[in-house]
Order: sequence, then C-alpha cells, then structure tokens
Amino acid sequence: MLKFDSVTLRRGTRILFADAGFSLFRGEKVGITGENGSGKSSLLALVRGDLTPDAGHFEMPSNLAVAHVAQELDASAAQAIDFVLDGDTELRQLEARIATAGSTAHDGTKLANLHAQYATIGGYDARARAAQLMHGLGFSTADETRAVRAFSGGWRVRLNVARALMCRSELLLLDEPTNHLDLDAIVWLESWLKAYPGTLLLIAHDREFLDRVVDRIVNIEHQKATTYAGNYSAFETARAAQLAQQATMHARQEREIAHMEAFVARFRASATKARQAQSRIKALERMQRIAPAHVDSPFEFSFAEPLKLPRPLLAIEEQSAGYGERVLLHKISLTVYPGDRISLLGRNGAGKSTLIKLLARELPGIGGSRDDARDLNMGYFAQHQLEQLDPEASTLLHLQRLAQSLGQRPSDQEQRDYLGSFGFRGDRVFEPAGPFSGGEKARLALALVAYGKPNLLLLDEPTNHLDLEMRQALAMALQEYAGAVIMVSHDRHLLSTVTDRFLLVDAGRVQEFDGDLDDYARWLAKSGASAPAGGRPAIATAAATEPATRAAAQQRRRDSAEQRKALAPLRSRLTRCEKRMQELAAQAQALDTQLADPALYAASERKRQVELTAQRARIAQETESMESEWLEVSDELERAQAAG
Repeated sequence: MLKFDSVTLRRGTRILFADAGFSLFRGEKVGITGENGSGKSSLLALVRGDLTPDAGHFEMPSNLAVAHVAQELDASAAQAIDFVLDGDTELRQLEARIATAGSTAHDGTKLANLHAQYATIGGYDARARAAQLMHGLGFSTADETRAVRAFSGGWRVRLNVARALMCRSELLLLDEPTNHLDLDAIVWLESWLKAYPGTLLLIAHDREFLDRVVDRIVNIEHQKATTYAGNYSAFETARAAQLAQQATMHARQEREIAHMEAFVARFRASATKARQAQSRIKALERMQRIAPAHVDSPFEFSFAEPLKLPRPLLAIEEQSAGYGERVLLHKISLTVYPGDRISLLGRNGAGKSTLIKLLARELPGIGGSRDDARDLNMGYFAQHQLEQLDPEASTLLHLQRLAQSLGQRPSDQEQRDYLGSFGFRGDRVFEPAGPFSGGEKARLALALVAYGKPNLLLLDEPTNHLDLEMRQALAMALQEYAGAVIMVSHDRHLLSTVTDRFLLVDAGRVQEFDGDLDDYARWLAKSGASAPAGGRPAIATAAATEPATRAAAQQRRRDSAEQRKALAPLRSRLTRCEKRMQELAAQAQALDTQLADPALYAASERKRQVELTAQRARIAQETESMESEWLEVSDELERAQAAG
C-alpha cells in the first residue's frame, strides 16, 4: 500500500533518515517513534505529498482516501459540528448536488439516485456520528452549536481531530493526537482507533497508547528508519536486545537494571494488598524489563534532595475552590506528607487543575483552613509556564536569573552540567528559547522547577510535548525524589509507575479512588453511559466512596497522620540506607573501571593496584552490611504497616 524504496529525507543540509526501504500494508496500524527532530512529522508530510524524497522513491495508490489532522484552524464563525461534518468531503459534495438538483432541475430519477447514494454513505446519521465524535473527545452537547472561534487553542486541536476522524478514510495520519486530550478522551480515542478499519500512521509519545493501538513500529534514529513487528513493548524488547550487544552501553545498562530491581524490591517490601499497589508492582516489573531499551537516552536527571522535609508539608481542611462566584470544588480535606505520590483522576473540566492551583496558592481557598509547614517549598509546573518563558533569553540565562533570585552563585560549568541533564548541551545553552519546540520548552520549564529543590512538586500535565525518552527519565526521577508529588497527567505509564494514591475529582468533590487505571477506565464507561447530557454522573461506589460522616473522615485522617508519624524514623533510616547504597555503587563502579585498565597491572603500578583492590574489598564489605540493614529495616517497616 505504501512503499518506501531507498528514501532519503533532509531538513536543510541535515539528513533526517537515509536509504529507508520498507512497505506498509492495508489495515496495518503503525506507530512512528524517534526523538524530537528525528523526522517523524517529515515522514507523515512525505505521505501527505507535502514533501518529496531527496533520494529514492515513495509510492502509494493515487486514489487512496487520506485523512490527517490540520496543524492550523481558522477562527471561523461556523458551528463546531458543521466544521466536523466538513471532514466528510463526499458527504458535503453530495449535499451540494442534492441542493442543486432540487432547486434547478426537475429530474426526479436523478434526485432519487442522489438520495440513495446519500443513504449508502450514511448521510442521514452523519450528524449523530459527528456529535458522537465530539462527545468522545470531551465536548458537551452545548458545544456542538458554538462557533469555532469561541474555542481555545487546545479545544480547536480537538475539533481538528474530530474532523479527521469524520472523514471516511482508507489511510489516517495522526501526529501527537493525545497532546491536548484528557485521560477519558484518550481512552475513548484508543477504542475508536482500534476499531478503525483502514491503515493508521500514528506519532505518539504515550507508551500505553501506542501499546494498545499499533501492531508495527517504524523507529527513526541515527538517520535510519527501521521497522519492528508488534507493539511498542515488543519494539523496546527487540531494541534492548540490540543495545545489549554494544559493549559501550553494557555498564550503564547493568546500572539501570540494578536500580530498577532495587526499587521494585523496595516497593514490594512495603506494599499493601490494595489493588492499585499491586498494579504498581506490575508496572514497576514491566519498567524493569523496558529499562535496557533506554540505556542510550540523552536524558538522565534527578530531583535534588530538598533542604528540609517537614511533616506534614501542608494540610487543607474543608476548603472550597472556584473562580469568582462560581465554586467548582467543595470542602476539600487533604494532608500531604514527604514521600506521597498522589495523582488526580477525573473528567475534563471536573476541577483537577483547579485543585492543583489551590494547592499552589494560585487560587485563594474559600472557607475552611489551610496549614502550610514553615519550610514548605513548592515547585509548580503548569502549561502556562511555557508561554511565560522569555523568548529572547537562552536556557543558560533563564537558569542564571533563577539562581540569582534564589541567592545562589553557581559556576557556569555547574549550570551547564545541570542543563545538560535536560538535553541542553554544548552551544544549545546559548540559543534563545523563542524558536524552541514545545518539547524543548517543556524540558526547560521542568528544569527550572526542579532547580529550586522543592519538597512538594505540583505537576499539571508535565509530559505534554515530551518525547518517550524524556518521559522515561521523568518517571525514574520521580521514583527517587524524596519530597511529595501531586500530579495531573494523561500519561498512563507515568501514572502507573509513580502513583501510590489516586484521588478522584468528580461532581465538585475530591475523594479517594480505590482502584487502578483499568478500574478508572471501567468507571468512566459505566458512569458515562448512565450520565444525562450535560449532567454529572454518580460516583461509582465500588471505586470512590464518601465517608459516612464528617467525624469518621476526620478520625481516619488523624489515624493516618499518627501512623505516618510513628513510621517516620523507619522511613528515614530506609532512605539513609538507600542513599548510602547508591554512593557505594557509584564508588564501586569507578573502582571497577580503574581495575579493568590493563595498564594498572604493570610492575610499576603494583602499589596502586593493591590500594585499589583493598578499597574495592572495603566497599564490597560495607555494601553487604548496608544491604543487610536495609532488609532489616524494610521488614520492620512492613510489620509496622501491617499492624497499623
């Protein structure tokens, strides 16, 4: 169906990929992966006919019905549902012919044939199909008749997606369709694409989305486009096997695997029997398997140890939040401790971002009480921060300004090393932020948030625009972070590997969600089916439960706080053990590198050889001692949690 024969594509003088040769067949669902700037969008532009190969040949049937999501959307006065219906060009052409035949001719047979064709292509239920597409992507019934120009940029992107899906295409091209979607819309789109009968070419940085939709991968890296059978997980496994053969990657691969094994063991030691805890163990075990596929990632960063970790970090009791006179969330009670990993679930517009803004003090609380720890230091990441970056300033200047505002004076080299962990290396640190891609701006904003050593991270869709490698690095960094995390994200891989506790924001309330993401998907399907148009669905009692009384809820929070306080010394010992084990592992690796040097075994180096060997033995002995202490503390912590 689509044939690439020794195809080479360039951007300016730079080769994106060269000598690509493969074929994609009818009905295949193909994921296109690669780092930002590798040529993924250019490959789609080639298929659309907007680009031609710089070398080689590309072939596809000339009569193929192709649909894609436009990058721009004019601010027209047309109703949203009519804009979506325009995606079916054959439908609109038939409607025009029927209108012309009815007004200028009296050929009943011709008009009857046109109406028959209209019925054959589903013209009489087209408006209902368009409404279903809009509803699945998060639009309300009232939105159908709103003018296109009345929607914000993110919602216009959704309209473009709906318009592309409305087209009865044989080939569908989608470039990051999940970027502006909430989790419920992503789940819906996933189901729609799985049932799509045509050929799909999909660019996405959402691992779970790719896994559930595609059955083949085209990966672009090192100026080559290579195909892999299976979904994204199968690709990671195959790529990991290839990387394992590269000797230069072996040491880092072993370090990443050891880190994942230690983290899984740590979590398993303290896990309860809650469904979401067990789900997270499975996710971490999967993460252990996929880690080798990312050993050559350009991103390897960590959140610095917070200067102080007060307990609790903050406590909100019976506070409400909203905008002006409109109260969106009612009587929220929430206490946050170091080490908490909380993610917010809920439909678009339910108030997830509102809750994050309340916690970040960007919205004033209404009623109730709030108690912030004296040493609370919040790091807040929100999408609007990308727009607030100085387009004329370089990444280095952004960091220098932040350091100055914090009263710090790090060296240029220290700042450049820090920015390098976020992918800004060499002369890139001097480039202005204005021309950066969305992913590069998101990386810069995330670097600035992390630099202040916060003890509470508030993250509102941190993965938007980030590629798969940076998302993996973010997940790893959040696992090791000593502070608390409260997050809104539509990236299910990030949610499942980081989250310990879900809160459901629905119908003006914030409540515990006793389940995992699969349970949430089922809750969405169940409550969405029973919800009246424009109404608020009832919360499923199997997943989200409301305390019987206010007193019972307060007692439960007090009991939880007491247990956390009692377990704090054990958690502190565990953290110290883990930190020391990491230091010892780094020292051991450095010594192993020196001991592997053949020059060390020359006669003149005998004294140094003996010293290094003795150091390595002492580190091995201390490591064994720390591992024993870690296991002892883990067992004691598990018993204490079970007793509580």
